[in-house]
Amino acid sequence: MKPTHFLFVLISIFLISSITSVFAQAPNGKIRIIMIGAHPDDCDVNSGGTAAIFAKMGYAVKFLSVTNGDAGHQTMKGVALAKRRYEETQEVAKRLGIKYEVLGNHDGLLMPTLEVRLEIIRKIREWNADVVIAPRPNDYHPDHRYTGILVQDAAYMVSVPNVASDVVALKKNPVFLYFQDNFQRPNPFRPDIAVDITSVNEQKLLGLDAHVSQVYEWLPWIGHYLNEVPKNKSDRLKWLATKWVEPITPAIKTSLAKWYGKDKAAQAKYAEAFEICEYGAQPDEAEIRKLFPMLIK
Repeated sequence: MKPTHFLFVLISIFLISSITSVFAQAPNGKIRIIMIGAHPDDCDVNSGGTAAIFAKMGYAVKFLSVTNGDAGHQTMKGVALAKRRYEETQEVAKRLGIKYEVLGNHDGLLMPTLEVRLEIIRKIREWNADVVIAPRPNDYHPDHRYTGILVQDAAYMVSVPNVASDVVALKKNPVFLYFQDNFQRPNPFRPDIAVDITSVNEQKLLGLDAHVSQVYEWLPWIGHYLNEVPKNKSDRLKWLATKWVEPITPAIKTSLAKWYGKDKAAQAKYAEAFEICEYGAQPDEAEIRKLFPMLIK
């Protein structure tokens, strides 16, 4: 083989491997996303808009709650509350066009045990996930922190065949991301990826609206603003639009401009942002655009 032909073959192999590295785990080539929260409304708050966009584009999205939410209410508890919250998640699934699964771990009692870690590994594998999104492990709530730790501990292990061997290991490690938060220590959230959710913000709010036990009862009660919640159901979505909207920070504006261009970014009213976890696959800009095909300039 001539040196020029050999060089061409090497370059071709490199280009093919670069492209296929971002191909989906699934044979149909469709990216699959799993978003993991501690409670049955966490994913909705942090990424409901992004999930709705993915679903509209034909991608498979699952929300996974690591606990059943059986402690998050001022008057209900236990089995009755867990049942109510599960039913709320299934209504959210209909409204956002996603799947929603709730594990049986007790709310407020979650620990980063090997048993739960294996449970998380199995769920990521069963979904054949290419993208996994979870909380950072420095949140105010122990369930949130431990969910972040559990997902970090599952990263890499999801591709190790001899761990949780009853479920087939993933062919390659997914990209692991963090949900946005406002905590500053030990380091502030970094918006590596920002998604303009303006077009689906009403749908996101409609998903939150399904969590009646939380957004209209428990969280207003524990937050001492229950008196603000409208009694009339028709007024509640309007109230959500003012109460449950995260401002677009300067850092997120900069990230939006990177992914959408300055003109489109300037028109964004609502956004969700994600930080790339150091565990798992480390995508470059081109790979991120393939994993998040809504990022178009």
